[in-house]
Amino acid sequence: MLLLIDAGNTRIKWALADPQQPAAWQASGAVPHAGLAALASTWRPAGVTAAIVANVAGAALQAQLAALLHDALSVTPQWFVSRAECAGLRNGYREPAQLGCDRFAAMIGARSRYPAQALLVVSCGTATTIDAVSAEGDFIGGMILPGLDLMLTALARHTAQLPQVEHDAVTPALFADRTDGAIFSGCLAAQAGAIERALAAHAGARCVMSGGAAPRVTAALSVPTVLIDHLVLHGLHAAYFATPSC
Repeated sequence: MLLLIDAGNTRIKWALADPQQPAAWQASGAVPHAGLAALASTWRPAGVTAAIVANVAGAALQAQLAALLHDALSVTPQWFVSRAECAGLRNGYREPAQLGCDRFAAMIGARSRYPAQALLVVSCGTATTIDAVSAEGDFIGGMILPGLDLMLTALARHTAQLPQVEHDAVTPALFADRTDGAIFSGCLAAQAGAIERALAAHAGARCVMSGGAAPRVTAALSVPTVLIDHLVLHGLHAAYFATPSC
């Protein structure tokens, strides 16, 4: 069994895939970083023989993952990194290795679903990333802004009288008539505005959304979108089976 792992800033997302059936996942899930150790009991019975990991959570978590995979599964993981080209996607960053490996994997995942189409790949997590891919498979460039929760928390922490608003609150009218609604409306509008501006500049692109806050942000958009859960994992899956392997 192949284990796919997306170690993000707040959560670890994973899926189990049968190497003989590349399109299928047998199981998947997500835990906060503190729940990493408990995953051993979930993964051990699956007969994992290989693992591919995208880690943007730092060296300490990478060491914990490596130790867990070695001790519990006797597996040495393949650490997915951004490079000049992988699985039909050409990396247009000036220094390809500096592109976040999660962004690179998400674009590969979107392109595996929609080949030969211009794409805008949006990941709504701790940060919101907006990346443009041409129909020919060239990563053109991208944008990074604070994610929805980070925007809401920054206002609460750095102003004297504004409250903390949760992203699962009831969506207010655009012009809200109370402070918490105005905060939520403003932060949603900032997210939606960045995405819609990017789409206007990348004419004809299909907008593919993913990430924990994606459903809330998608609801604020006035443009068509496709919502795909765990897009990074889809990209890792495609990269693992790419020829040549990347």
